[in-house]
Amino acid sequence: MKKHHLAAFLCTLPLLCGCAQPSAVRELFAMDTYMQLTASGNAAETALDAAQQRILALESLLAVTDEKSETWAINHADGVPVELSADTARLLQTAQEIGAQTDGALDISLYPVLSAWGFTMDTQNVPDAQTLAQARALVDYRRIVLHENTVTLPEGMQVDFGALAKGYAGDCAVEILREYGISSALLNLGGNVQAIGSKPDGSPWNIAVQNPAAPSSPLCSLAVTDAAVITSGNYERYFIAEDGTKYGHILDPATGAPVDNELASVTIVGTSGVRCDALSTALFVLGLEDAANFWRNSGDFEMLLVTQDDTLYYTQGLSEALTLPDGRTAEVITRD
Repeated sequence: MKKHHLAAFLCTLPLLCGCAQPSAVRELFAMDTYMQLTASGNAAETALDAAQQRILALESLLAVTDEKSETWAINHADGVPVELSADTARLLQTAQEIGAQTDGALDISLYPVLSAWGFTMDTQNVPDAQTLAQARALVDYRRIVLHENTVTLPEGMQVDFGALAKGYAGDCAVEILREYGISSALLNLGGNVQAIGSKPDGSPWNIAVQNPAAPSSPLCSLAVTDAAVITSGNYERYFIAEDGTKYGHILDPATGAPVDNELASVTIVGTSGVRCDALSTALFVLGLEDAANFWRNSGDFEMLLVTQDDTLYYTQGLSEALTLPDGRTAEVITRD
C-alpha cells in the first residue's frame, strides 16, 4: 500500500458519521497502513496506549520482511521445526482452519507467488510461466505441520500473515480495551474497522463502505454495534503492466494469478476481526456465487458484495443495518 498523508488517507477510509468527540485518539503507522484508534471512558488514554503497544508488538512478531520477526524465522528455517509464540501459533491455526473451510481460497503459504509478482516490494512485474510454476509448486497450506506451538514447513515454503494480521491485531486491541473497562470505541486499522459497543450517545456506529469505482466516495453505510467491518478488493493495490493490463494484489492460490472474476470488493461483518479479515480475502477469491453459498452454509457473519458492473449484493442479516444513497439499489442474498 502506498503511504499517503495521514489526514488525506483517513478521509478515504470508512467514515465515522455523526459521532461525538472521543475522549482519546491514537494515530499510528503500523502493518504498512495508517491506523486511528478512538475510545471513550475514564481509562481511555491508558487503554489506547496499551492497545497501540500491542499492535506494534504484533507487527514486530508477524512482519514478513523483518529479519527479527517470527515470520522471517519460519520462512528461513529450511525445513527445521520452529517454536512459536502463542500469538503466531494461534494465527497459523486460524489460517489453516479457514483454508480448509474455503477449500484453499485462503492459503497462507502463497508468499512465494506474491514475491514472484513483486507485491512484496515496490517492483511489481508479470512473472514468466516458469517462474510462476516454480513459485506455485511451493504453495499448499495442507503441508504445514503445526503441533502445539511448533511449526514445520517444507523446505522452500514461505508464509505470509497479511490476510489475517490486521484483523487479529484488532481483536487483540479490542480485548485490551475491554479489560480497561472501555465500552465505546472505534478502531480503524487501515480500513479494517472494529467497534466496541455503540457511540457514546448510545446510537450505533455508522461505517461507510468504500465504492470500488470511486474509493474516495462511500458506496453505502452500515449501522453496527460490537462488530468488525472489513473489506477486500483489488481497487487500491495494483499495477499496470506495459501492455496496459491491470493486475491486482489479491491472488488466486489455484492459478497463482491475480483474481479476475465478477467481484470488485467483498465486505464482511462479524464479531471476529481475524475471521472477517481472512474471509474478505477468501470470498473475494471464490467469486459471487461461491461466496453466497459459503455464507448460506455459515452462521457467524454477514457480507456485502460489489461486482465489476457496480451491482451491490447484501446478505439478509444486514437489511436493517444498511443505508443506501439516493438512487442506489441493491439485491439481497437469502438463505433459501
